[in-house]
Amino acid sequence: MLRIIFFSLFTILHLGFSPLLSQIKESGPIITGYGEVWRIKNPDFKTNPAKEYKVVFDVMNTSESPDKLNRSIETAARFLNMHAQSGVPHSNLKVALVVHNKASKDLLKNSEYRSRYNTDNPNEELLQNLLDAGTEVIFCGQSSISRNIPISETIDGVELALSAMTALIQLQDDGFQLIKF
Repeated sequence: MLRIIFFSLFTILHLGFSPLLSQIKESGPIITGYGEVWRIKNPDFKTNPAKEYKVVFDVMNTSESPDKLNRSIETAARFLNMHAQSGVPHSNLKVALVVHNKASKDLLKNSEYRSRYNTDNPNEELLQNLLDAGTEVIFCGQSSISRNIPISETIDGVELALSAMTALIQLQDDGFQLIKF
């Protein structure tokens, strides 16, 4: 009897979830190695590939462990990859990160990060890939001073702003939509 119940349950689960199990998350085509997403076939709410998508991510938190990737930063890679996989041209994707508070450390160059945390910066490669893909990475000047992270110690390409608040206001005034996790 137990064998029949087990077999029946296995069959229901296998048949019911097999379409989901056959799918895998994929990174790319814009940011490879990061930002894996599921492909969604035939959604009811269609993504308009002709639309320009302007988004700003408010990144203030970080991983508890200094050797772990900041998943809030990786969200920008997910945004780029999922839209590109869905047919939106890279030229229609405008992405900015405004980084402040605890996430400030994630902007440090490897040498600076290593001297403070005794490990490589797990975010450096991802941030460089995002910068190379045209993402603006904006660092809060107030956090720079309060957290003792001068712009000169951050990854090349990071821009310094007066404050995260100022950058968020200006970007939203320029048509960027705020995403905060």
